[in-house]
Amino acid sequence: MSQDSAAATEAVRKLSGRRRREVVAVLLFSGGPIFESSIPLSVFGIDRQDAGVPRYRLLVCGGEEGPLRTTGGLELTAPYGLEAISRAGTVVVPAWRSITSPPPAEALDALRRAHEEGARIVGLCTGAFVLAAAGLLDGRPATTHWMYAPTLAKRYPSVHVDPRELFVDDGDVLTSAGTAAGIDLCLHIVRTDHGTEAAGALARRLVVPPRRSGGQERYLDRSLPEEIGSDPLAEVVAWALEHLHEQFDVETLAARAYMSRRTFDRRFRSLTGSAPLQWLITQRVLQAQRLLETSEYSVDEVAGRCGFRSPVALRGHFRRQLGSSPAAYRAAYRARRPQGGSAEALAPAIEPTVPAQGTSAGRRATAAATPPGPHAVTSATVGAGQPEHGKPGPDAYSAGRPALPGQRSAP
Repeated sequence: MSQDSAAATEAVRKLSGRRRREVVAVLLFSGGPIFESSIPLSVFGIDRQDAGVPRYRLLVCGGEEGPLRTTGGLELTAPYGLEAISRAGTVVVPAWRSITSPPPAEALDALRRAHEEGARIVGLCTGAFVLAAAGLLDGRPATTHWMYAPTLAKRYPSVHVDPRELFVDDGDVLTSAGTAAGIDLCLHIVRTDHGTEAAGALARRLVVPPRRSGGQERYLDRSLPEEIGSDPLAEVVAWALEHLHEQFDVETLAARAYMSRRTFDRRFRSLTGSAPLQWLITQRVLQAQRLLETSEYSVDEVAGRCGFRSPVALRGHFRRQLGSSPAAYRAAYRARRPQGGSAEALAPAIEPTVPAQGTSAGRRATAAATPPGPHAVTSATVGAGQPEHGKPGPDAYSAGRPALPGQRSAP
């Protein structure tokens, strides 16, 4: 077992006598997307013992009165109600129908009781909003689909939202990003419970990688929370995006907002879920990506046109966010473009080598519609250079936390 699995196991509370670790309850709601809902049903509900996958007992529970309507107007009838959760050692909320509506109070109470009695609580994609509404993510690291991460961070400021991670294992509470990351997290649970061979056998049956490296960074765009449109900081954010080619720091943005640096940091984080320095660095890297894909500028010229003080700074930040050097990224993009025609087809070509387990995670929980910057940034000036290796900056969530590719595990 890897270090992260051992730490996660230690963090889980002792199960009450009536709960069983092999029993998995999946909590479904009306309006939930059928694809996300089907992931834990497929992983934990099908007998694959012939392939070396240990069997779980699945309880599909309705989180509210049925029938439950789902994608395409389909109607589902859950065989169990909320009372069945009392037998489960793992409770999975695969998705929530709307990030703007509150979950049913009865379902939240059932989740709290399950957690108090030692059950492992899992939120896939927007299921994290249900866990947050139940108060189970307070003071914890968590993730969700990058598009909804800013809303989660703003609505629940005590949650340390990190939109870069594919999934986050905080011991007895786990969360994942979007659809495919839900599979990643379910495989991680099997790996934690039964070891690498069992998870590998399941991955082969599902025809998916046992582990995926990297995170959500490559999927993020320049979107910002819808709520920012009416906020006074919107003008400052717009100005920053229009002047990425200039060298300026967070103090410059704070001055444009007529705020002190401290006040600006607090307001920016409450609005976007991200530290302004990390957000700004990420915007510069995204701009560098676009120039590398669409222009003939040299790497040195790209660095200058994206506001980095030197090509060395660009290379350092670029590699930390995308796992590739700028030159390698451009070469891979051009090599694959005739086949795929889009940057998304590039992902396998630039995926970094899977690092050794037990390395320091050091990523700070930040949430923005664009990803936070590198976790080890210590300079207050964007593009000023690379941080000292091995030392997380002031915004690091925690140091010394063992990590797997694409996930943060329990302390």
